[in-house]
Amino acid sequence: MMDRHMPTVWGGTPLTVVMPTYNEAANLPRMAELVMSLALPGLHLKIVDDSSPDGTGRIAEELAEKYNADGQRRMSVLHRTAKDGLGRAYVAGMTAALDEGAAFVMQMDADGSHPVEAVPRMLDTALATGAGFVVGSRYVEGGSLAEDWPWHRQLLSRFANRYARTILGVKIRDITAGFNLWNARTLRKLDMAVMDSAGYSFQVELKYRAVRAGHRGVEIPIRFEERTEGVSKMSLSTQFESALVPLRLRLRLRNR
Repeated sequence: MMDRHMPTVWGGTPLTVVMPTYNEAANLPRMAELVMSLALPGLHLKIVDDSSPDGTGRIAEELAEKYNADGQRRMSVLHRTAKDGLGRAYVAGMTAALDEGAAFVMQMDADGSHPVEAVPRMLDTALATGAGFVVGSRYVEGGSLAEDWPWHRQLLSRFANRYARTILGVKIRDITAGFNLWNARTLRKLDMAVMDSAGYSFQVELKYRAVRAGHRGVEIPIRFEERTEGVSKMSLSTQFESALVPLRLRLRLRNR
């Protein structure tokens, strides 16, 4: 078990939480409060907003002003001009985090599904193991899904993971997970600018590229919750893209 006093030792590690948003006005204030309350003085929250029509970008700016009031730049907002896909939003935010000197970069949803309290544990795991990335996993021992997740979504999630793992030949049990902590050195070597995935399949492609390049991933168990407000952005088109990406990656590997 992680020592509760450990954050005083490594809590100043430069860590940027990248949180893409689109119409998350109802969730963002609570999520920002939870992230900002972590006992990690080296943490920075970066919101990447795709011109949300519900005012999420404006709310993000107001929150940044609030959390930066003491003169420290603890939160920032990256505004994009259009809804251009989760993958591209992450590339923009993670690239900015690296340029600003982050030693670790965390991917986190804005809908409340990822347990904020697991962030220190994931950072501790990364530092203790030297792993290239740490996955907050639903499908390792101790991991779970909220009981109120619809059965068809649970079935789809488990199938998508098994499907991608089988086609790509990787052992990460939750390869589709969106709650990931990356060592900055790993991200710099992967060259995110050449990523093919615009949508949710970005999660699969980035992990696959990391494993193929020899970077070790570690999974730790989390409980994945249902979103607290709003509706899921997972459309039929994003599901179709997610199904095609593992095949494309596999074919590209065979052609080399």
